Amino acid sequence: MINIDNSGFEDQFESMSINMDQLFEVPPGLRNVVVTETELGDVRGDEGFYHYRQYSAVELARTKTVEDVWFLMLEGRLPTAEERGRFVAEVAPLRVLPDEVREILPAVAAAGVAEKPLAGLRTALSVLAAARDLPPLWDADPARRKADAMLVCAVTPTILAALHRLRQGEQPLEPRDDLSAAANWLYLVTGNEPTAEQVAAIEAYLIATVDHGFNASTFTARVIASTGADVVSAVAGALGAFSGPLHGGAPDRALASLDEIGTPERADAWVRAKVAAGDRIMGFGHAVYRTDDPRSLMLREIAQGLGGELVDFAVTVERTVVDVLAELKPGRNLYANVEFYAGVVMERCGLPRSMFTPTFAVSRVIGWTANILEQAEDGKIIRPAARYVGPPPPAPID
Repeated sequence: MINIDNSGFEDQFESMSINMDQLFEVPPGLRNVVVTETELGDVRGDEGFYHYRQYSAVELARTKTVEDVWFLMLEGRLPTAEERGRFVAEVAPLRVLPDEVREILPAVAAAGVAEKPLAGLRTALSVLAAARDLPPLWDADPARRKADAMLVCAVTPTILAALHRLRQGEQPLEPRDDLSAAANWLYLVTGNEPTAEQVAAIEAYLIATVDHGFNASTFTARVIASTGADVVSAVAGALGAFSGPLHGGAPDRALASLDEIGTPERADAWVRAKVAAGDRIMGFGHAVYRTDDPRSLMLREIAQGLGGELVDFAVTVERTVVDVLAELKPGRNLYANVEFYAGVVMERCGLPRSMFTPTFAVSRVIGWTANILEQAEDGKIIRPAARYVGPPPPAPID
């Protein structure tokens, strides 16, 4: 007789059994439904506040580096100066592309008519996972999980920048050990060493977008992680969710709205026409915030520090849009969200519009992997139920 030890799966099977009498309805989009506990952070939408661990995310963005916040998300505390130095030294070699990934990038970059950096990133990361034999989270110990997460975060900016430069007919650049994560990103994309002002602006943006509650991409990453799949599989799923224009794919679209408006005096009529047509105004409104998005407030301040006609125009348009929406949609509390000024800041720092959403992904991958690691410690698969409302099935066959 074969003895099968199924002790590791008993909880899984028990949780998957469904008692139809115990089903309960939840709001569309799972709004306000608590699905788990987390130590990584929270969003308090009514207050216009969010935090990473025990720290205000906006305060971190104003005072810390990407590496500091990356360490915080992994370790639960901010690093000492010595720990920061060790962490930076550990991350630096991970940015370099493995040969297996480097070789496929020209073909990936050339695919299709439009530039699709997030799709290319998913492909390149999948090759990375195969080349490095990344194990399923279920089979990996915590040290290996963390190492895989750090690798994915470190190499993501290098892949995205390489794909962009290849698409433009330029050779990818090698990451530099003497540049920070934010400075490296600007250098790898543009080919120019950024100014201190540009680095500070992009660093604040990257930190402010590391994590933001159980948004669609983060939840997707955790669902996949709950199956025990490898880190890259979970990140690839998150990237798929993130690519949608209702999630991460909006910074360039918000800036396109400014192009469409053209001049300040056209803003009022433009908003009214959009509302009358039932169109969504990209860069305004948020699923959680019922007051000003704190990220938008910070980025507006950064944009004004950078200055320029685009910034002045954006500020004018923002005021007009908020006022008109308050008139036409009373009680909705629709304000500028992170995407509106994100595009303005990135354009002023020399990033092309096709790289706006990839810049968002460069930071958010840190939050995704932190959530993946936390979910891997849970050990239970996420398996909700659905209520069938289609045609009745045939009667049982006697």
